[in-house]
Order: sequence, then C-alpha cells, then structure tokens
Amino acid sequence: MPKVVRAGAVSHVGRVRSNNQDSGFIGKHIYGVADGMGGHAGGDVASSIAVKYLAEQDQLFDTVDDAKRGLTEALLQANTLITDAVDEHSELRGMGTTADLITRVDDEMVIAHIGDSRVYRFHEGQLEQITTDHTFVQRLVDAGRITPEEALVHPRRSVLMRVLGDVETNPDVDTYVVPAVEGDRWLLCSDGLSSYVEEDQIAEVLARTVESSREVADDLVQLALDNGAPDNVTVVVIELGNRPLEPMRSRIVGAAANPLKYASRAPRRVKRILPDVLQSSRRLAQLPEREEFVPPSDEFLQQLIDEERKRKRWRRVTWLVATVVLLAVIAGAAMLAYSWTQQQYYVGAYEDQVAIFQGVQATLGPWELSTMIEETGISVDDLPAYQHMQVTSTIPFSSLEEAQALVERLEDAVKH
Repeated sequence: MPKVVRAGAVSHVGRVRSNNQDSGFIGKHIYGVADGMGGHAGGDVASSIAVKYLAEQDQLFDTVDDAKRGLTEALLQANTLITDAVDEHSELRGMGTTADLITRVDDEMVIAHIGDSRVYRFHEGQLEQITTDHTFVQRLVDAGRITPEEALVHPRRSVLMRVLGDVETNPDVDTYVVPAVEGDRWLLCSDGLSSYVEEDQIAEVLARTVESSREVADDLVQLALDNGAPDNVTVVVIELGNRPLEPMRSRIVGAAANPLKYASRAPRRVKRILPDVLQSSRRLAQLPEREEFVPPSDEFLQQLIDEERKRKRWRRVTWLVATVVLLAVIAGAAMLAYSWTQQQYYVGAYEDQVAIFQGVQATLGPWELSTMIEETGISVDDLPAYQHMQVTSTIPFSSLEEAQALVERLEDAVKH
C-alpha cells in the first residue's frame, strides 16, 4: 500500500501583511494547515494554539473510523483551547482559525476540514479540490445563486460560516475519505494560495519532477507572490509512493513556529505565557481583517441572501442606467455629426447636369447624407475637360454661397 514518502511545508507573510497569521505542520502521520482570523493581535495566536496542539496529536490510526473520530476530536479540543485563551485574554475575543488535517490509514486518506483553507488531490495529471469552503459565497454557489467565477470577486467572499474559535463551542467538522494512490500529490493550503493562483497553475507546479516536496511548496508560494498575493500564504505538500524519497522530519511553519510556550493540555496557563506574543503583536500596524465569521444561522443566512438580491438588483439598475447614458451619448454624438453634415455643400453631377447638394457625399446604412437642392441647367458634357473631371468627382464647400459662386464660374466657362 502507498505511504507518504516525502513532504514539504512553507509559510510566507505575503506582500502586504505585517505579520503571519497562518500556521502549518508536517508530522510523521498527520499534516495540517491553519489560517488565523481576528485581527493582528488574534489570528496568529489562534492558528498557533491550534497547530501546536494538533502537531502534538500526531499518531497512526488503526482504522478509517478511528482517524475520522480522532481528527475531529483533535480539532474540537483545539477549539476549546482557543476559547480558554480568550477567557483569559478578553482582547483576543473574536479570534479564530480555519484548519485542515490529513492522514493516511492503510490505502485511504482521511481529511478533517473547517473553514476556507483547502485540500487538493493531484491525481494522474488532474487537480481536484476535495474540501468544500465553509463560506457564504460557497453557500450561494451551492444554491445556484451565483457562479464560481462570480464568487471570486463577490464582496462577501471573506465571510466564513465555520471556524475554530470562541465564536462556537462545538463547531461542525467535515471529514472526507479518499483512496490513497501511489504517485498522488496532496496539497493543503491557506486561501493566500487558492485565492490568487489559478488551479491550472497549481496543477502545473504539482506535475513537476523535483528533488523534494519542499521545492514544490516553495514554487507554489513564489507563484502566489508573483501574482501579487497580499495575504499570508501557507502550503503543505505530501507525496505518496512505495519507497522513501527523502528523510521525513516533523516541521512547523508560520506563526506556530514562533516561541509561544502554550501548554495545550493546560489551557489555564495561557495568561502567563501569551503576553510575549501579545506584546509583539500590539506593536504591529493595524490592518483590516481579511475574513470575518458569522453564525451559520438561517436568519443571518437569509439576511445575507437578501443583501445579495439587493446587490444584484442594484447591479441591474446600474447597468440599465449606464446603457441608457451610453445610448444617449451615442445618439447625441450622432445628432451632432448629422447636424454638421447638413451644414456642408458640394457641387456634383445630377442626371448629366451640374447641381448643388446639401450634406456630404456619403451614406449611413440605407440613408443618404445629402440631398440635391439646386439644379443649374448646365450640362456636364459642355464643361471643359478639367471642370468636367472636378464636377464628376464632386467639389465640396462649407457654405451655399461658395457653391453658387462656383456655378457662376462654370456658366462663364461654358459660354466662352
């Protein structure tokens, strides 16, 4: 049966943020990522508490059911630890974190998921998103109210419906079971990657032959930075096979890699050990929160859906107004252009006679932009060769008087 033969983890603060609120880890059997939320003094603490505790729970499960239950319980316990930290430090109220865990049990991969960090499987050249985002816009996509493309630019795309934190005492955790296949690569990532890098670009990187999974992780993070990712970026990449490809070493990256002496099994020690983290965090410049959590109640969901309807109505009205304004501008420009043409004149041939026309010698669809306004009685064939060529080709003027003056000169040329 396939095993995890190599793994890599990388976390980067991104191009805009002043601190890293993401955390990730590689264990011997369990791998995970967490994306903190709750402001500059809370998000990094939440993801650190979660990942430090989860990394300590690294173990090999005997059965798939044991793994599903064990990963879920680990996330729920991490949720309790975050809540206890908030009880001791009220300034952290509202902090939370997403979390994704994955482990192998025989020939199955077991995943536990909450939030909008993602787990992808790269299998036989195809990238597949395994987890479903716990976001408001994903609810709208699932309900057929918006398209996945619209979700990418939706103003509420950062509203999370489920997280670990003091906002819920017993959050729902999704679990997935997927076959473990030799040669597959698995990617766990925060939305700093998935929000700024297209899936075909991710697949291209995962398809490369490399010396280590760390190199793949580095390339993915660099791709997000090249695309201008302002948010923190964290990726964990693991590869399945039948023989070891590189030494497997446990590793923690991101906020959780910083010195935070928090005993996950003794949460009441939080007051004594968190101040070092909080003190450094308070010195950071305040940035807008990247994500917000809302209770997953039917009432609030309906409120957001009503808001989405209003937004769509307003967008339709805006498009209608813009269309009317555009048509008005086009019509106005057309009227001005037509008015200008009717102030022009030219001398030309009309049924073998010299005539004066008002307008310009052109058509707009089925409409002529000139009309004959004066017949002169002068035969075109009686004109000297040069004047004959000019009249046949038409001679433009900016006033009727100028055109009439030419006709008088042509009359004199014919008489002589």
